[in-house]
Amino acid sequence: MTEAPAIDTRAETRTRIVEAAATLLREHGPAAVTTRRVAETAGVQAPTIYRLLGDKDGLLEAVAEHVMATFVSAKAAIVEAASAQNVDPLDDLHAGWQSQIEFGLANPALFRLLSDPSRINASPAAASGRHVLESRVHRIAEAGRLRVSEQRAVGLIQAAGSGAIQTMLTTPPEQQDAALADAVYEAVLAQILTDAPAPADSRRLAATVAFRAIVPSLDVLSEAEQNLMLDWLDRVQRAL
Repeated sequence: MTEAPAIDTRAETRTRIVEAAATLLREHGPAAVTTRRVAETAGVQAPTIYRLLGDKDGLLEAVAEHVMATFVSAKAAIVEAASAQNVDPLDDLHAGWQSQIEFGLANPALFRLLSDPSRINASPAAASGRHVLESRVHRIAEAGRLRVSEQRAVGLIQAAGSGAIQTMLTTPPEQQDAALADAVYEAVLAQILTDAPAPADSRRLAATVAFRAIVPSLDVLSEAEQNLMLDWLDRVQRAL
């Protein structure tokens, strides 16, 4: 007796629709993400898309979240492996920078979609992506190499990466500077990393940032004591 074909669950159908839309967006641009084409590619009826995802904006939001979540998951695994294998934190940060630039340039439509502040602010995947960058920067702080706060370093790296991608995407191919992203990256490092030998204030700030990075792991202190120590160190950072 032949078994009846399996019936997709609601979640499986939604995933198939989102993946189909992501493929159309990546290969043909936003204009290709129509309800009809997505339905044909996913092998569903158009009303199914409306029922599961609402209008086209809802579909695009789901695509953005799906793509970002997949990309961030891969980055998080790399950061975890780098930490476990004691990879140089600067090498790990550079690898993350390169992957972000390559992703943005290879997926211009997705990059613009993912750069929409209204989507990023409410995106769990975007928050996870920032956490991955924070983890990379935290490892540099633990090594005593930061001369700015971790928060400022993360902000500078994010701003520089998005700006570099946006600039390259809006520059005609014949005018593009292939070394632009590397130059921007080096400029950011010059702003956030300590030099040797460093001025006394820079050494104090680097030591403060490094100590702040390890405070949460000091189990000998209570949570209240750790919070108090973090507050003191934040005040020192602001004063230097």
